[in-house]
Amino acid sequence: MIDIRPFDTLGAADHGWLDARHHFSFASYYDPARMGWGRIRVWNDDTIAPQSGFPPHPHDNMEIVTFVRTGAITHEDSLGNKGRTAAGDVQVMSAGTGITHAEYNVEDEKTTLFQIWILPDSQGEAPGWDQREFPKASRDGGFEILASGTPEADGALSIRADAKVAAATLKAGQTAEWRAAPGRHQYLVAPTGRIKVNGHEAGPRDGIATKDEGVLTVKALEDAEVVLVDSR
Repeated sequence: MIDIRPFDTLGAADHGWLDARHHFSFASYYDPARMGWGRIRVWNDDTIAPQSGFPPHPHDNMEIVTFVRTGAITHEDSLGNKGRTAAGDVQVMSAGTGITHAEYNVEDEKTTLFQIWILPDSQGEAPGWDQREFPKASRDGGFEILASGTPEADGALSIRADAKVAAATLKAGQTAEWRAAPGRHQYLVAPTGRIKVNGHEAGPRDGIATKDEGVLTVKALEDAEVVLVDSR
């Protein structure tokens, strides 16, 4: 099963400093057919203006993965964590019993990112935050796992969910494969470039929901980057 969700059908909110697109129901955007996919609850495609950002706000019982596409985001939270995550790199926040955080674009250029919320396997755990640099060259031509519920096995950041977040950078004509176990869900977005997934064509920033495909073959029709979440 493959469902292509064109970018122009996504939910939208333009706050001036923030131009957001919502792959799933979020805030004032509600679509009962798009309440999540597998363990994914939110996938936001955000463009944040220079010298602006999200002021302190709380979260609980959610795994939040931020994949920075261009620019950088600077994080501060109620645990005392501070960090800057630049393009191509990833941060994860396990909200657990509760955490307050702020995310600012303190750069002189706009920042674009995907923020992905994944439902945890259990609730009420201690909150936490982490980040890691992932050089783009390490995922040239194939998928690299960036965050995972089995971080030691995958060499990835830790999330408390039966899910994996991966990315690939492909030149035009290259293909990458993702082996998908039965009953699991995948959601893919190419922030740049047109791609085909098992023969189904999708444009930049389109959503691609898949299930029970066995093997996903992603072909770049032009130079492309692909972000994928696999979950039960």
